[in-house]
Amino acid sequence: MALRVALIGYGTGGAFFHAPLIEAVPDLTLAAVVTGNPERQQAARTRHPDTTIIPTPDRLWDDADAYDLAVITAPNRHHLPLARAALDAGLPVVIDKPVAVTADQARGIADLAAERGLAAIPYHNRRWDGDFRTLRRLIADGALGHVQRLESRFERWRPTVKPGWKESADPADAGSILYDLGSHLIDQAIALFGRPTRVYAELDIRRPGALTHDDAFVALHHPGGTRTHLWMSATAADLGPRFRALGDRASYVTHGMDGQEDALRAGRTPLDENWGLTPPSQYGHLGTPGDTRPVPTEPGGYQDFYIATAQALRGEAPPPVTMADAITGLEVIEAAFRSADSVDLVDLEGE
Repeated sequence: MALRVALIGYGTGGAFFHAPLIEAVPDLTLAAVVTGNPERQQAARTRHPDTTIIPTPDRLWDDADAYDLAVITAPNRHHLPLARAALDAGLPVVIDKPVAVTADQARGIADLAAERGLAAIPYHNRRWDGDFRTLRRLIADGALGHVQRLESRFERWRPTVKPGWKESADPADAGSILYDLGSHLIDQAIALFGRPTRVYAELDIRRPGALTHDDAFVALHHPGGTRTHLWMSATAADLGPRFRALGDRASYVTHGMDGQEDALRAGRTPLDENWGLTPPSQYGHLGTPGDTRPVPTEPGGYQDFYIATAQALRGEAPPPVTMADAITGLEVIEAAFRSADSVDLVDLEGE
């Protein structure tokens, strides 16, 4: 029997980055959508006619036994209270990134999940980008040798501020680009090279009328000597390489973004033919100066996160992303804020 999923939130994240992926997994069924917005309720009814529409999370907790998983994709400030309420109601949770505003809040979620014997799984879908999967394989295969430095970018040209909570200066909203795009880049660096030991950051507000960071650079020192240099920007009038991985044997360089986000926004789903495939013209290149070759990009597969989540809930596999990694990511973000304030390197405390 398929696991019954209740999706909390039906904005851009819920409608495009969760619902289509859940429905693409045979072992899951989108049993409920929780939203109080009338327009979003109607959109959910139209797209998912067999799904129950629930107006408030409280109604969901009252009927928690009817579901097997709660997926939280509300604005950042609501992640903590919704996750705690779901766990208290006996429901395992998937929590969109960042799982909380602070590392301490994330630790509280992890502790409560452990106390209840339930799963709490961070949603870091960018581990299933095709270019990232390819880079991860090349590193594992030794094609690059020892990676000395990885440059990784999520850059956009959006010079006009778009109103919304992501532009809020209230720390409780976690609206900084460091929480938004940075959460992805930091998580990918952690997945590849482990917990960093030192953090340096530059955070800026560039656009007229902007209230929170829209242009940032973060440098991480990892055990073994690898450094990751991460750029995130809404003000990039020229887009740099997506990945530039420099090893002592070879480099791997890619340009452009994984196509799954645009495909989801356009209404396509993983059930469509050729999902997640990158055209040969956009393959990354492996090699050394004057001697490079294109490397076919691994298929992207955001749906694989939910396949692995279903397996984890059934006790067949570990969770696809751990709370420990999410906590480390938030510790890096907090260290980045301290570094930017002090214009100095910050040692990352703890393990």
